[in-house]
Amino acid sequence: MTRVLLTGGAGYIGSHTAVALCQSGFEPVLLDDFSNSVPAVLDRLARITGRAFPCEHGDAADVSFVRQVIERHAIEAVVHFAGFKAVGESVAEPLKYFRNNVGSALGVLDAMRETSCRALVFSSTATVYGDPDRVPVNESAPRRYENPYAQTKGMVEDILAATARSDPSWCFGVLRYFNPVGAHPSGLIGEDPHGTPNNLMPYISQVAIGRRPALQIFGGDYATPDGTGVRDYIHVSDLAAGHVAALRHLLERREGLIVNLGSGQGHSVLEVLRAYERACGHAIAHQLAPRRPGDVACYYADPGLAHSLLGWRAQRTLDEMCADAWRWQSGNPNGYHGG
Repeated sequence: MTRVLLTGGAGYIGSHTAVALCQSGFEPVLLDDFSNSVPAVLDRLARITGRAFPCEHGDAADVSFVRQVIERHAIEAVVHFAGFKAVGESVAEPLKYFRNNVGSALGVLDAMRETSCRALVFSSTATVYGDPDRVPVNESAPRRYENPYAQTKGMVEDILAATARSDPSWCFGVLRYFNPVGAHPSGLIGEDPHGTPNNLMPYISQVAIGRRPALQIFGGDYATPDGTGVRDYIHVSDLAAGHVAALRHLLERREGLIVNLGSGQGHSVLEVLRAYERACGHAIAHQLAPRRPGDVACYYADPGLAHSLLGWRAQRTLDEMCADAWRWQSGNPNGYHGG
């Protein structure tokens, strides 16, 4: 089986991708420093797949360490997830984000350069589009960095492009995510953010389970059907399947790609809230608050290129996203930390 290294593989998206790769005939090897994840994930993955995944504990920016991992496991491709992802934190601590997000990508690329491994799928973000001129957003939309987090992702995209131009043996897949939500249907792995959640669904989940008093909805006067912001939510298992499709494309066709991974459908904050109430079976406390600076009214993907190029499209509905998120949250009230 093809051995694939997942940097940040114990994280939310990485763990779900590890399951999808395993179930698709690949052999995942995880690398994580557990700065934003926990080793307990590994036991959960073994319960889901019936096998234990190798996991190397270390820093993706450490070139020597990553090179040794690639060589020891005979890695043939890398999926690079490792990185910080909180927009607000990136504004407050930009140096932390540039050092980690760009540094880890450079570390992985330098390590790969010292081996025969030349295929990498990069976990990017639709945040690189900033406030787009029109929706749905396709891959030709200009990149506009409105925060350091987006800028770090764009910088890594540029590094990959320059590296590919320098040597045709390199092959890169850039996946621009919209809003990953939900959890594995087993309820064994899911999103477990450290501290206050930065994204809508984990915040709703924590209100629904009683860990937080109420959801604040920032802005109720947007030019949308119900006045609340509209975003493109994609089930994390659909997102994981997109990584499998992109990896196969790189390995079989040796062609680089940049594609959006989104559902192509927008849902408002209130739509998500009502769907989650259906999933958990009770009302969820919420209140309107003023708009946040920088938020846009409506933002969703044109995922047509991913479908035509990779044969991939999102399959799961908003109700399924919420049902799986609630199964995870209700079965793990305090995430991976028990209770």
